[in-house]
Amino acid sequence: MKARPAKAPPIPAHPGVTVLDDEVVWDGRFPLQRVRFTYTRFDGSRSGELTWELWRRHGGVAILPYDPRADAIALIEQFRLPALAAGLEPVMIECPAGLREPGEAPEAVARRETLEETGLRPDRFEPICRTMLMQGGCDETMHLYAARVALPPGGGTHGLAEEQEETRLLVVPAAEAFAMLDANRIMNATTMLCLWWLRHHRARLRQDWA
Repeated sequence: MKARPAKAPPIPAHPGVTVLDDEVVWDGRFPLQRVRFTYTRFDGSRSGELTWELWRRHGGVAILPYDPRADAIALIEQFRLPALAAGLEPVMIECPAGLREPGEAPEAVARRETLEETGLRPDRFEPICRTMLMQGGCDETMHLYAARVALPPGGGTHGLAEEQEETRLLVVPAAEAFAMLDANRIMNATTMLCLWWLRHHRARLRQDWA
């Protein structure tokens, strides 16, 4: 009998949820489970039987590197095949981000991914939030951080060669980044959330972090 992959643990027990079947149907980089279940509805009645596919990605971290002295932000550009599949421009503007292994501290991931994808070394972090991106079909939770950095004047490319990763650094004034957000040039949720947060907290960070 094949061992169950560690990245696809059984659905945890929860009051009102009855799991009838829990099967790993794809054991790739990100496993896919097919789960048959019922749950207790708001009026106390039992739901009908449901079968859902569940994509197990565990968790990730996204970081908004911000230089309060320059009042500027580090973003990256990166090729994304799913964006192309969706009919969008495949080179997307994003925050640096990466996956978190079970038990790995989110801030440690934030520090590692910022260095790998931008070449920057933050000296201070502030949590923004923890959120889910695709709760209708994926268990991924994202930890979002703002990071204090000293930004270089130019860009450059980064990423892990062994992963065929290439990221291009964009140093953008905060006001310009907010204008990109308002014009819907930012097409991914984590970067949008980070920029909305910074718009609200920018004055405080410029005073506290400068």
